[in-house]
Amino acid sequence: RRNLADQGITSGFDFLFKSTGWDVNFSLLPATANDPYWWYFLIGIINTLFLGSVGLILATIVGTIVGLARTSSNDLARLLGRIYVDIFRNIPLILQVIFWYAVITRLPPPRNAIEMSGLLLSNRGLYLPSLNLTGAGLAGLLVAIFAAIALPIWLGRTKLIASPRESRGTIRLGGFAVALAGAVLAIALGRVADAPLIDMPALQGLNVRGGLRVTGEFTAILVAMGIYGGAYIGEIVRGGFKAVGKGQVEAAQSLGLTPWMTFSRIRFPLALRAMLPILANQYVWLIKATTMGIVIGFSDFFMITALTINH
Repeated sequence: RRNLADQGITSGFDFLFKSTGWDVNFSLLPATANDPYWWYFLIGIINTLFLGSVGLILATIVGTIVGLARTSSNDLARLLGRIYVDIFRNIPLILQVIFWYAVITRLPPPRNAIEMSGLLLSNRGLYLPSLNLTGAGLAGLLVAIFAAIALPIWLGRTKLIASPRESRGTIRLGGFAVALAGAVLAIALGRVADAPLIDMPALQGLNVRGGLRVTGEFTAILVAMGIYGGAYIGEIVRGGFKAVGKGQVEAAQSLGLTPWMTFSRIRFPLALRAMLPILANQYVWLIKATTMGIVIGFSDFFMITALTINH
């Protein structure tokens, strides 16, 4: 170790505070080539968690639709669901990532971007309208949105309120109204001065200015995760509903429950209990699948670690 130190070759964690000298193509946090390695590690972790979270939501939505189609009484829906599963479950994820990235990179350049209701799509990514809010204002808005979803559910289930759960509609509506007022307040206080509230993307010269840019690398890995993971989750959903006993459904029908009540009160809760163990394993696998982004240059934690080792 002393001989290596004499030659200027040392080990340790001092490198964490040195400048990286290279840029990342996707970051939810501000990043420049002069930032230290520890900051880039933090960016990589947040990128991985963000991609994994959005990918899980997309895969769950796709898988739920496919699973319900597979258990439907409609012959065409069952056929389409089976074709989807048979095709996309048997194509390796890395191949799907490369395919969707190739599709995105062959879109028109920014000067000929495809415009759809305020959205611009080009080979540099998807440009969306964004809010001109400060960091604190955006954080407050996200908290308010989460409260608008979680607060009514909590008010409807908590035992701290004496009134019966069936008669808490007004209380739940009040909680939603409070969260909505918080969102309006966050927008009002966090708005960037002398700027429109909504920043619309627009073509200026040979590039697109304004709005929020979703890079092609992020879009490709997200679409691939949603499609590939949705095929597996669709089979998990189908198996969960098949695990519900036919007698329980018939008992619900004999009691006069409507088809929606039978689904929401009987079939779905019992199917969800059967799905959870294998669904949790699939979610863990999809989080690990974010490392596939390295083949197209997405700056997740794995890619930043690999580049750091090389440097």
